[in-house]
Amino acid sequence: MNIVNFTPQSAFLGGIIIGFAVIIFFIGNGRLAGVSGIVNAALVSKQNRTDNLLFIIGLVLGPIFYVFFTKIDIPFLITSSLPIIITAGFLVGIGTKIGRGCTSGHGICGISLLSVRSIIATIIFMITAIITVKLIG
Repeated sequence: MNIVNFTPQSAFLGGIIIGFAVIIFFIGNGRLAGVSGIVNAALVSKQNRTDNLLFIIGLVLGPIFYVFFTKIDIPFLITSSLPIIITAGFLVGIGTKIGRGCTSGHGICGISLLSVRSIIATIIFMITAIITVKLIG
């Protein structure tokens, strides 16, 4: 069964919403909306902890509310193997620490600021994602 969640319209609308969210976060907090940095700050730093936790809660609750209120079943297949999920999360955490940011920080905020480091990081993210999909899929 071949399930396709992507449409140009949904991608465009999602991009607009993410862009506005980044702008609102920057105006409201004076900092970029890089998720790995926000999670790290929520766990490590006492500064802005409430803001960071509310941001993370919003990331989790947003899709849940969307599915609940629209009654649209969004098929999303992921492994149920706990060791694979833990290993993947650990590797992503190491990668975001080494790369000094994640896809949201580099790909959305960094590229919009024309950061060469973010542009290179995003190219590496995308190439790695494409290779992973080809190897697994």
